[in-house]
Amino acid sequence: MKNENKSRRAFIKKTGVAVLAGAVAPTIIINKSHAMKKETILGHGSHQYRVIEGWGILDAGKNPVNDCHEMVEDAKGRLIMLTNETKNNILIYDKSGKLLDSWGTTYPGAHGLTLSKEGGEEFLFITDTNRNQVIKTDLKGKEVMKLDYPRETGKYDFPNQFVPTETAINSANGDIYVVDGYGRNYVMQYNVKGELIRHFGGPGTTDDTFNCCHGIVVDTRVKNNPTLMITDRANMQYKRFTLDGKHIKTIPMPGSFVCRPVLKGDNIYAAVYRSTTQEYPNSGYITILDANDKVISTPGGSAPEYVGGKLQEQHKDRSFMGFMHPHDVCVDGDGSIYVPQWASKKTYPVKLERI
Repeated sequence: MKNENKSRRAFIKKTGVAVLAGAVAPTIIINKSHAMKKETILGHGSHQYRVIEGWGILDAGKNPVNDCHEMVEDAKGRLIMLTNETKNNILIYDKSGKLLDSWGTTYPGAHGLTLSKEGGEEFLFITDTNRNQVIKTDLKGKEVMKLDYPRETGKYDFPNQFVPTETAINSANGDIYVVDGYGRNYVMQYNVKGELIRHFGGPGTTDDTFNCCHGIVVDTRVKNNPTLMITDRANMQYKRFTLDGKHIKTIPMPGSFVCRPVLKGDNIYAAVYRSTTQEYPNSGYITILDANDKVISTPGGSAPEYVGGKLQEQHKDRSFMGFMHPHDVCVDGDGSIYVPQWASKKTYPVKLERI
């Protein structure tokens, strides 16, 4: 944990790059006044996107951000973003980029954000890497549950050994899954009351262990057989597990350090904050997988290529420098993607409009 934090701080210190420059596959559009305007189009095949310049930029004096870590969409179509800036940990946007609300001053390590639906009410699960906790709140910020370090597993002696990065909720029964991506790399399963059911994983390089289990989602695309999709970020893989922690499948993502899987429709979306150590400056892109766990589009990155059924190593497309360490994606009901970023010089999210 200490070594990882040191390397992260060292990386942040030595990176500093422009926010938006260059373009990918620019399309020239001529309006009635014959003025010329360039559009930046990203992605491949059926999943291509237009970069919306200036979306969501706020007055940094009133509503600053530090790292923009994650974002979700609620039932009203509002976009809820989490930042570790304690002047306003939560910023709530409409789809035009207008600020609707803000709250939260007590989450200095705000990192993971998950939306759950319980009956007719929605809740947020915030993982805080500084507080070593998972905090459940309502949509106005009232705290209703806290999960502290899982001492009962026998794997943790002190609270600061537990550094959770993400949660996932099984909508069928309310079970809560927590990945300890910056701590000891275990996955904890709790019931809806916050009582520990089991733990699995841990550090390692085997199929059932992790080197930074950074993100998790309950994959419900096969209705009678939901599974867990978990990122094994430092090993550049997804790993699929049963709901009770049995390994099913490993999905290599060569070149891609994937943050968390996000399920929308038939696809899994994710942000990749870097590909190789030489590509830290302005690193990152988005990956989109189909129902067969195959990459079909990589906005901001190289086109996916399979040889003999194996995905070839991907990398950032250097003709587009508008991503600066993407950390998450939020896919709205229109198919547009919003991209919060960390170590991005306190910039606001990037919007990609589905074409």
